[in-house]
Amino acid sequence: MTKEELKRAIIEQILEIAPDVDESEIDPDANIQRSLEIDSFDFLKILTSLNEKVGIEVPEADYAKVDTVEHMAEYFSKHL
Repeated sequence: MTKEELKRAIIEQILEIAPDVDESEIDPDANIQRSLEIDSFDFLKILTSLNEKVGIEVPEADYAKVDTVEHMAEYFSKHL
């Protein structure tokens, strides 16, 4: 999976978990939780669904490393 494919998958999961979010509101460099007003439970659901999709589990200690779409795509691409 390329980094662009990972970004697309991340955005799709955000939109699935938070249907009130409009795709145009998603800034790849902005903190996902703060910018989209997603609570920690929904953020965890996004990570869990991405784990199922790409097979990479993000340990709690690394949550700060996956705070934006860009950082999340980088993290997943390094661990594929």
